[in-house]
Amino acid sequence: MYIEEISIINFKNLKDVQVEFSPRLNCLIGNNGSGKTNLMDAVYYLSFCKSFFNAADQLNINHDESFFMLNGNYRRDDSAEIISCGLQKGQKKQFKRNSKVYKRLMEHIGLLPLVMITPSDNSLILGGSDERRKFMDGVISQYNQNYLDDLLKYNRALLQRNNLLKQFASEHYFDAELLSIWDDQLVEYGTRIHDERKKFVEKLIPVFQEFYSFISQENEKVGLVHYSALYENNFANLLQQSLKKDRIAQHTTVGIHKDDLVFNIDEYPIKKLGSQGQNKTYLVSLKLAQYEFIKEISGMKPILLLDDIFDKLDRHRVEQIVKVVSDENFGQIFITDTNREHLDTIIKKMNADYRIFNVNSGIIEPLP
Repeated sequence: MYIEEISIINFKNLKDVQVEFSPRLNCLIGNNGSGKTNLMDAVYYLSFCKSFFNAADQLNINHDESFFMLNGNYRRDDSAEIISCGLQKGQKKQFKRNSKVYKRLMEHIGLLPLVMITPSDNSLILGGSDERRKFMDGVISQYNQNYLDDLLKYNRALLQRNNLLKQFASEHYFDAELLSIWDDQLVEYGTRIHDERKKFVEKLIPVFQEFYSFISQENEKVGLVHYSALYENNFANLLQQSLKKDRIAQHTTVGIHKDDLVFNIDEYPIKKLGSQGQNKTYLVSLKLAQYEFIKEISGMKPILLLDDIFDKLDRHRVEQIVKVVSDENFGQIFITDTNREHLDTIIKKMNADYRIFNVNSGIIEPLP
C-alpha cells in the first residue's frame, strides 16, 4: 500500500502543492521550517483524520486563509483509493473515500496503515503516562475498531462517574445504585481494553528488543513493562476497594486510564539515565516494532514516515537504521533531513526506486 500523489491547499505553510511520489523511497531536503514536516503531516492526516502535531484542526489552516483541502491518490491491494479531506473555519471537517462521505471518522482508521517517527516522540519518554497510553491506543485502534469504540465508551462512562462523584460531594449525599450504573460500564469496557493492551505489549516486546539490539549493536539491554492495576485484581473489586478514596478525591482513582508503559535501559528508567542517542534509539526501535506489528495484523506494509530522525545519533546507529529500512519488509518510506549527505547515503544503500524533493518556504520541487 502506498500513496501515489497528494494535492494540498492551505495546509499550514503549504498553500498550493501537488506532488507525485515514488512507491518506495521519497526524500525531502530543506532547512528547518521550510515545510518538510508539514508535508509528512498532511500524509499522516489522510490516514488518521487528524494532525500528528495539532490537536485543534483549525490550527492546520494557513493563517491567511479560511480553509484547507487535502487529496491523496493511493494504491491499496491492487485497487485505487482516493481519500480527501476539507475543513472550513468554524465548520466540521469532512472526510471522503472515493467521493463518499464518511458518517463516522473512526470507520476510516486502519484503512491506510502508517507509522511516523519524529523528534516529538521524545514526549513518550519525558512526558506523562497519558502520552504512553495514547501510543498504545493509537496502534491498537489502527487494526481493531471495536477497541476504539470501547475506548470512547469507557471515557464517556468515566466522565459521567467523575461528575457524579463531584455532585455527591457538593450536595452531601451518596447513591450507590446510581454510581453502579457507571461502574458496570467501566468494568465492561475497561476489562476488554486491558486485555487488548496486554496482548499488544506481549507481542511488541520481543520485536522491539530485537530492533534495539541490532541498531545499538548490542551495547545496551532494554526493557518495556506494561503497568496496570488490573494485573493485581479484577476491575470490579478495584472500584469497590477505592470507593472511599474516590469520594474524597471526587474522581475515579483506579482503572485503565491510569495505565502506563515503563521504559528501561539496563534495568534502570531510561527517562533518568538514557543519553540522547540511547533515547533516540529506544524510540526508533519502539516505532519500528509498531510497524512490524501493524504489518502483521493488517497484511499490508504501512507507509513509514521518518522525520529528522538521524539527529543525535552516531554514524554507526544511523548506518544500522538504514540497513533496517532497506529491507524488503518495508514498503513506501518518506525521509526528511537538512543534510543531503544523509539522504545520498540512504539512497545508495537502499538501491531502490526513489524521488528526492527540495522544500523551501512551502514550495516543493523534485530534484534530479
